[in-house]
Amino acid sequence: MTPSNEPSPSMKRMSLTARLGVLATGVLAVAAGMIATHPATVDTFPSNGGELQAVIIQTDGDSAALVRAIDANGGRIERELPIINGMQAYVPSGDIATLRAYPGVLAVTPDLSLESLGKKDKGGSGTSTAPATFDAGSMALITQSTGARDYWNSGYTGKGVDVAIIDTGIAPVNGLSAPGKVVLGPDLSFESQSKKTRYLDTNGHGTHLSGIIAGRDDSVSGKYQNNTTDFIGMAPDSRLVSVKVGDSYGHADVSQVIAAIDWVVQHKNDNGLNVRVLNIAFGTNSKMAWWHDPLVQAAEVAWRNGIFVVVSAGNDGEGPKFTGALSNLAKSPNLMTVGATDTVGTLRQSDDCIPSFSSSGDFLRRVDVVAPGKSVISLKAPGSFADESFGATATYNDRFFRGSGTSQAAAVVSGAAALVIQQHPDISPTDLKNLLRGTATQLDNEKPEAQGAGQINLASARTATVSKTIDIYIGGLDPLRTFYETGISGKVWSDGRGSIDEARGTHRLVHKGVELRGDIDIFAAPYDSTATAVAREQASSWSSGWWNGNKWTASSWSASSWSASSWSASSWSASSWSASSWSASSWSASSWSASSWSASSWSASSWSASSWSASSWSSAAWE
Repeated sequence: MTPSNEPSPSMKRMSLTARLGVLATGVLAVAAGMIATHPATVDTFPSNGGELQAVIIQTDGDSAALVRAIDANGGRIERELPIINGMQAYVPSGDIATLRAYPGVLAVTPDLSLESLGKKDKGGSGTSTAPATFDAGSMALITQSTGARDYWNSGYTGKGVDVAIIDTGIAPVNGLSAPGKVVLGPDLSFESQSKKTRYLDTNGHGTHLSGIIAGRDDSVSGKYQNNTTDFIGMAPDSRLVSVKVGDSYGHADVSQVIAAIDWVVQHKNDNGLNVRVLNIAFGTNSKMAWWHDPLVQAAEVAWRNGIFVVVSAGNDGEGPKFTGALSNLAKSPNLMTVGATDTVGTLRQSDDCIPSFSSSGDFLRRVDVVAPGKSVISLKAPGSFADESFGATATYNDRFFRGSGTSQAAAVVSGAAALVIQQHPDISPTDLKNLLRGTATQLDNEKPEAQGAGQINLASARTATVSKTIDIYIGGLDPLRTFYETGISGKVWSDGRGSIDEARGTHRLVHKGVELRGDIDIFAAPYDSTATAVAREQASSWSSGWWNGNKWTASSWSASSWSASSWSASSWSASSWSASSWSASSWSASSWSASSWSASSWSASSWSASSWSASSWSSAAWE
C-alpha cells in the first residue's frame, strides 16, 4: 500500500484545459453536444475586472466563443458539466453581469462548492465539510457522473431497500449514525466476544464502503440532488445491515464469510428487513472450479433468493493479454462482478480510464461492469487500523479517507442497485444485472476486455425498459461441457460440494505457527460440504444461532441500530481507538466465551497476519 501521487492544482488545470481542447492557437474543440453554431457570439468582451469568483455557467450549447472570451479576460474553465450543459469556471467578479447577457448563456450562478475544498466547519474535527464537487474522488462527483442524482431528482433515493454488507463492521460516525441508518446483524468476527469491539469497525474498510453505499450526513434531510456540500452516498435513504466477519487486521476465514452469507439469506425479511442487495468485497485466490466452490454457492443461493449480490473483481491488475485473475467469488458468471475506473476529475464518462490495479479476468470470465474506484473519498473510522496505519496520507478533512480498489467500485454499484430496486420493486437480480449491463457506457480509451459491458450509467438505466428473464438451475456442471452438450450457456450454478479448504486458496489464518488447513471451520469442526450445501438450498444451515454444529450467535437477534445520542464525537477520540487498543495480542483465550465459541483454542491471539493477504479485501490502497 503506497500513497498515490496526486497531480498539483496547476497540473489539474492544465489537464482540464487540455481536455477542453483549448489549443495554443486559440482554436477550441469541445466534446460533441457542448458546441453549437451561434452567429451572435463574440470571442471577447470588455472586462470590468475584480477578484476571480467561482461560478456555474449554463448555456444553450454554444460554448466555444464563450470559453475563449472567459480565457481572454483572465478567467479559467475548471470543468465541463454536461448534465446541465454547462461548466464550472472562475471569472472576474465584475464580469458576471456581462456574462449573464452573453449570447447563448442561460444562467450564471455562484458555485460555493468550488470554494469549500480544504475548509472545515467551525465545529472542527468530525464536522468538517464534505469534499468539493470537483475533487476527483468526491461522492458529489461520483453521484453526478454515474447518474445517481438523476434518480434522486426523480424521487428514488434507495428508501425502503436494505443493503447487507459483509465486511469489517461499521463505525457509528457522522454519516452512518442517524437512527435507523444501520441495523446490526450478528458479529461473526474474532472480536465478537468483547463489548468494546463487537459490531464496531476496528479496521476501517467496512465504514469506508458503507459511506459510499448509503452514507448521509446526519444533518441532511429532504432533497439531495443539488447538495454538493454535505457527504451523501449513492443511495442516501437506503438502510445498511452490517454483518461483521473481519477484525482490526481484516482477518477472517472463508467459513466465517459463508456463515455470514447464509445468515443474510435466512434473515433477509426478519424484523421488518427488506434485504435486496448484498455487498461482498472479499475473495480468495482459490484455483477450484467455481461450479463446485462452497463460497460461490452461498452467494449464488442468495441471488436465487432475490438478493442482488455485488462482488469486487480483485486488485491483481489486468495481467498479460488481459488475463488478470478474478477472485473465486467474482469468477461466478451468475453474480455481479465489478471492476474499477478512475473519473480523472471530470463529470463526463468518456474520458474515464481503468486503473492498473483493477482485475480484468480471463477469456472464461470478465468483469460485468466497472464503476468509480480510484481515490474515492468516503467516511473514516477514527482510530481504526487503517486510520492508525495510513491516516497521515489518506485522511481528508479529518473525517474522510481516500481509498482505491474494486471494493470501492463494488460499493458504488451496490448503492446504484438500491436506487433501481426502489424504482422497480419487483425486479429480479438477473433482470437488474441485465439492466445495468445493457445501459452501461463503453469507455472510449479502454479495451472491452478490461471493462466488460462498460461503466454503469444510471441516467440511462432510469428510463430503460426492464426485460424479464427466467433463470434455469443446473447445479455443479462444467459450464463449457454443459454448453457443448445442451446448448445452454451461462445457466450453470455452483453445487457447493467442493472443499472449503481449497476455497481458501493461499489466504489462510495461522494458529501458533500452523496454518488453518483441512475441511474444517474456525472451530476446527468438520465441514461436510455436501450436507451443508443441501441445508443451504433448504434455508436451514442456520438454526437458533447454530451453524455447522457450533453456536456462533445468540438464539435470537435484536436488529438493534445505532442511536445517534449514544455516540458522541468525544467517544471517538484517537486515544481510545489507537491501533494498540485493538491488537490481536490483547485477546487471550480466556476472553472467548465457551458458551458461544466452543473451541477456546481458536482465540484471536492465535491468528497472525503472516500468511493473510490484504488483497482478500479488495482495496488496492489507502492513499
